[in-house]
Amino acid sequence: MILQALKEYYDRKAADPESDIAPEGFEKKEIPFIIVICEDGEFLGIEDTREKIGSKLIGKTFLLPKSVGRSGSKSYETTFLLWDHIGYILGLPVEDPKSEKQHNTWINSLKKLPEELKEDFGVRAVIQFYQKDGVSKARSCKEIQECLKAPQCNMTFRLAGDIPVPCREKVREYVRSTVKAGEITEDKEENQAVEKRGVCLITGERGAIARTHSRTPIDKDTKSLVGFQKNSGYDSYGKEQGYNAPIIKSSEFAYTTALNTLLKSNCQRMLIGDASTVFWSERKSSFESDFSFFFKEPEKDDPESGVQKVKALFNSVNTGAYLEDDGNLKFYILGLSPNSARISVRFWQIGTISEFAVRIRQHFEDFNIIKPPKEPEYYSVWRTLVNIAVQDKSENIPPNLAGDFMRSILSGTPYPSTLLQAAIRRINADTEYRVKPVRAALIKAYLNRYYRFYPNQKHKEVNMELDITQPSIGYQLGRLFATLEKIQEEANPGINATIRERYYGAACATPVAVFTNILRLKNHHLAKLESKGRVVYFEKLLGEIISNFKEFPAHLDLHEQGRFAIGYYHQRQAFFTKNEGN
Repeated sequence: MILQALKEYYDRKAADPESDIAPEGFEKKEIPFIIVICEDGEFLGIEDTREKIGSKLIGKTFLLPKSVGRSGSKSYETTFLLWDHIGYILGLPVEDPKSEKQHNTWINSLKKLPEELKEDFGVRAVIQFYQKDGVSKARSCKEIQECLKAPQCNMTFRLAGDIPVPCREKVREYVRSTVKAGEITEDKEENQAVEKRGVCLITGERGAIARTHSRTPIDKDTKSLVGFQKNSGYDSYGKEQGYNAPIIKSSEFAYTTALNTLLKSNCQRMLIGDASTVFWSERKSSFESDFSFFFKEPEKDDPESGVQKVKALFNSVNTGAYLEDDGNLKFYILGLSPNSARISVRFWQIGTISEFAVRIRQHFEDFNIIKPPKEPEYYSVWRTLVNIAVQDKSENIPPNLAGDFMRSILSGTPYPSTLLQAAIRRINADTEYRVKPVRAALIKAYLNRYYRFYPNQKHKEVNMELDITQPSIGYQLGRLFATLEKIQEEANPGINATIRERYYGAACATPVAVFTNILRLKNHHLAKLESKGRVVYFEKLLGEIISNFKEFPAHLDLHEQGRFAIGYYHQRQAFFTKNEGN
């Protein structure tokens, strides 16, 4: 189903005259450096196509003949058509033993080019470049050091004042003709093998089966979405590699190109933790382009853009559609993460735009909580996960958690229990901030959603703000702890450390061992308050809170620890409102 949906997305884009998706036999590729030559092959210089985008230098992207797979000990025997890595083009770096082998392969490939390509004066100029010892001139060029520094230094040629040679019309005509004739193959090993034909699992059409599938770069180590390791027990009925799941070459090209296009998109891809999420609709839609705004961190130069998108989402749900879109339009969401052998599918969701809009709105409603003035109106998935990661760093987001979190949002199911565990663990470890608004919002959302699916008569939904009638003993103990801390703060202005730093973790987990001690301390703190009105206020508040339970429990389970955190947070927020109760 995933491959079929990707194939349909490719067909949709290919049918759009305004789309720039690569046609069969081609791919969009970043070429950071271009060797500029004369029509007679004379070397003129090396052009740096890179531009600084953010903190990175990004090379210009061109539509080039599609690369072919190469792996194993003899990968150097395969090269691309009129473009490749610097090792093939110039035999660099010289200290790498593979470079000479790669360069020899490149020279031999130029000699074997068909005559119809050699008729093009751009191609002839490339051949003459090597005949005139252009390699040594290029190697001595000052720009070559920049080439060697580039992590992925793909290169090609162009004539002065012209487009790159692989982009010339004669070359493109050749590629289109070979695709039409079915001559495009995947690597050297397949060239030597007898082409196998069969029925495609995606389209049902008969054609040449792809033995290996193209790579999908979701991280620095590119992986395949579909792959069978050769001679490793994955083959069946005498079939090897891609022949175990027959997909014809045109379908393989379509789905891999569609996926790679989505992964390179600025608006149809999100990276959260280790999970890359791509999404698309059956037809072009606003929801397709706005989807990422619901979950990603707002842009620094336009922090309100995400807020406006979420507000539009809330308004659109009332009509059952999203803005001008058809609410019944199919929408696809695919979550991927890297693995040692091939890409892992973290989640795969199919639904209508209306269904996803309702579920996403419910997620934001569940996260709604009283906040300090400068807090974001809506929390992104990234911000939520970072605030429960060790040291609040994105690289410490627990593996799988991002995918599990997104899956629960999109399916409308309870959030993963690991989310609550991580939040409480982080609160106990963070002595400076403890219960941040985003952590309180997360715990509130988790508990309310959990009991929405698993009803319990003893549970009362956690409100957005302070609820003095909340029957949870954990919630009331959290309020009590916040009140005792407030008394200590007012009795000792400018105090560096309060009972929060020393006692919060124990009070949350084993209340009976802590509260008897800190309740004795509160009398000492109350005696130091100059305002008798404040003393009366706090005494009444303490009495009201303690009247809600009979005794201090020995332990609180995980859910009650969560309610403790929310009770503490709600009471602290109430202290900072105007009607404090003086």
